[in-house]
Amino acid sequence: MLRQVLHRGLRTCFSRLGHFIASHPVFFASAPVLISILLGASFSRYQVEESVEHLLAPQHSLAKIERNLVNSLFPVNRSKHRLYSDLQTPGRYGRVIVTSFQKANMLDQHHTDLILKLHTAVTKIQVPRPGFNYTFAHICILNNDKTCIVDDIVHVLEELKNARATNRTNFAITYPITHLKDGRAVYNGHQLGGVTVHSKDRVKSAEAIQLTYYLQSINSLNDMVAERWESSFCDTVRLFQKSNSKVKMYPYTSSSLREDFQKTSRVSERYLVTSLILVITMAILCCSMQDCVRSKPWLGLLGLVTISLATLTAAGIINLTGGKYNSTFLGVPFVMLGHGLYGTFEMLSSWRKTREDQHVKERTAAVYADSMLSFSLTTAMYLVTFGIGASPFTNIEAARIFCCNSCIAILFNYLYVLSFYGSSLVFTGYIENNYQHSIFCRKVPKPEVLQEKPAWYRFFLTARFSEDTAEGEEANTYESHLLVCFLKRYYCDWITNTYVKPFVVLFYLIYISFALMGYLQVSEGSDLSNIVATATQTIEYTTAQQKYFSNYSPVIGFYIYESIEYWNTSVQEDVLEYTKGFVRISWFESYLNYLRKLNVSTGLTKKNFTDMLRNSFLKAPQFSHFQEDIIFSKKYNDEVDVVASRMFLVAKTMETNREELYDLLETLRRLSVTSKVKFIVFNPSFVFMDRYASSLGAPLHNSCISALFLLFFSAFLVADSLINVWITITVVSVEFGVIGFMTLWKVQLDCISVLCLIYGINYTIDNCAPLLSTFVLGKDFTRTKWVKNALEVHGVAILQSYLCYIVGLIPLAAVPSNLTCTLFRCLFLIAFVTFFHCFAILPVILTFLPPSKKKRKEKKNPENREDAECVEMADMGSTRVVDQITTV
Repeated sequence: MLRQVLHRGLRTCFSRLGHFIASHPVFFASAPVLISILLGASFSRYQVEESVEHLLAPQHSLAKIERNLVNSLFPVNRSKHRLYSDLQTPGRYGRVIVTSFQKANMLDQHHTDLILKLHTAVTKIQVPRPGFNYTFAHICILNNDKTCIVDDIVHVLEELKNARATNRTNFAITYPITHLKDGRAVYNGHQLGGVTVHSKDRVKSAEAIQLTYYLQSINSLNDMVAERWESSFCDTVRLFQKSNSKVKMYPYTSSSLREDFQKTSRVSERYLVTSLILVITMAILCCSMQDCVRSKPWLGLLGLVTISLATLTAAGIINLTGGKYNSTFLGVPFVMLGHGLYGTFEMLSSWRKTREDQHVKERTAAVYADSMLSFSLTTAMYLVTFGIGASPFTNIEAARIFCCNSCIAILFNYLYVLSFYGSSLVFTGYIENNYQHSIFCRKVPKPEVLQEKPAWYRFFLTARFSEDTAEGEEANTYESHLLVCFLKRYYCDWITNTYVKPFVVLFYLIYISFALMGYLQVSEGSDLSNIVATATQTIEYTTAQQKYFSNYSPVIGFYIYESIEYWNTSVQEDVLEYTKGFVRISWFESYLNYLRKLNVSTGLTKKNFTDMLRNSFLKAPQFSHFQEDIIFSKKYNDEVDVVASRMFLVAKTMETNREELYDLLETLRRLSVTSKVKFIVFNPSFVFMDRYASSLGAPLHNSCISALFLLFFSAFLVADSLINVWITITVVSVEFGVIGFMTLWKVQLDCISVLCLIYGINYTIDNCAPLLSTFVLGKDFTRTKWVKNALEVHGVAILQSYLCYIVGLIPLAAVPSNLTCTLFRCLFLIAFVTFFHCFAILPVILTFLPPSKKKRKEKKNPENREDAECVEMADMGSTRVVDQITTV
């Protein structure tokens, strides 16, 4: 009883609101436009987010704490020769992978000379500044002897060239660790790719070679010069490629990911314009009909204007509050499109149900009472789900600011639909009541006058006047609308036909089977190449790197951050046991083996160990670089202690993928907790992967909980709580199918797809809630009758919004970007699966599942005593049986 009272009270409030807006249409039409212009003007000076890590890496993670600890113990300027794969921080750098189209050996004489020639060209790059030209020598990371540090593969190639020049045949390159002529063992697993080896790891050939040039960025001037050097580096590599067409080069810099991420917005511009034109055209067509008076093409256009004003207002507010634009915002207009269009089409559908002999104010009040309650509840659902996503509980910044922007846009869209679109409905209502043309606003002549006009004139000014209707005849002047006619005369009868239902149920079982198959294969996509444009340096470089350099994982730093008993045999064995199974590429590992030999031969004590550190051990040639891997501390009694130490590990892998690296990280993390030695492991890529799964699923998890909570709470506001039960079941079915099919469509669970799934919850409720509400509240007729009635009342609005939405999505599929590709596939699946439920699954299932409808009272005579009720509905004007449903 209380729910019915609340329901009626809310309808009365919205009715009065509609009457008030209809009384002041000019104010409510102009105010949203003025607000949008004032706030949206600031968007002309918007800022772009430069940091990809800030957007896509989890904000609160253990990896960032570990990075700070590593940087405090071993600054970059102490790393020197330890620059494998950016050990601590990406910094500024330039990389190039050199390979051949014919899979030639890059270590032969011709290609060796070519690569060394490229190296010389790179080191001569100049960055002009006022009064000085910077070269690589001015901004490189310096060695102890004040010379630039370059990849050890360059030294290997130089020694190989000298060996060929002097006809030395004893020079051999081993893989993945080789030795230089100065006795240093260097790791080349990330410099040589596609390697074929002889016995004893001797390299026979290599299909690719990678060169890396690290730059300093210690201050703003240095960073600016380094950024320009990176741009010149890419230009130099491209020019070198043109002059040597038999080799293929893939340049990449520290700025490539950021530039390619932002490139998505630029390459999407003309496709979005095409999408807008198609949506405008479809919206106008959906609101048009042959009757030139009752046709509402302007309302289709003004519905899109309403959405555009809300989006512009939200963009202005985000900009004024210090927000920055990024490419993920491309999904916001499509979130607005799905919600806003359905609300406007639902209002137009309610307008068609009002009586034409009523005043415009009364018709508007009836529209608000009929449509605004469901629209308000679905808007509240959007605000709650995206509001939770915009809260501090969301650990990924890109998802948080997307949800924040969506929340603001949806709020203003709701206000603008109430005001601007409602006022537009009032204006078109007056045009209709005055029998003016819906486009040209010209008075439509009477039928007798039209008979004297040409055929084309009569075609464009066809209208039905109320006085043409015979007395007592119930005229539905809107049945000439194509979609209304299609649903009422054909589709509703067909989908509820007894012979169609088994095929729909079978199709639903197939749908569930394929969705389950995809659901069991869901994978997390933390690969950053999934968010950039396709034809870019990032994609080309990443593809080449995975093809040629996937034998070994990125170099992982193994850092011991406490003073341990290095002279103790058990400690030495523990450290080496923890790194068992890895390729150890550090002098620290050689040092531990040296200590173990001393223990075996002479016995090592703390005093011996201290004397070795204090005296000549570290000055030995074979340990000349060991000082970069340990931190010393002198005590008051002149003793030397090791405060911290490190070694570098590389895992042998079959394929360098994110899942494998994430499992490796978690394994080492668990080991660090249980081990006797306190250590941490770190690689810059860990910042993006650490807690990625939990951070990624948190917005969706929280949004689902908030949606269920709101559905439970709104059960006291709707007239029947069974509506919320059906909505929940439908949302689960749709989301399950979308997740399964997007996996089968090779879409991984990343930031973009999770945001789309959050939107999918609301999109499903948007379209299914009015349909289910009409069915559940229906009384005194059979289920089949109320299914048809629900489709006739709300099906047109659902079909109109779906057509406009799909037409708007189609150009998105052609955008050359992985981000928009993910966006298109997820949104398309959400729209299609929801449409499938609204027009096929629900109309069939609701005909034989609760709630049951009240049966008419029948006389207790032998003719009417039946265990089952047989209901026949005949088509009006004929005796043809349309459907026959047996209800037990």
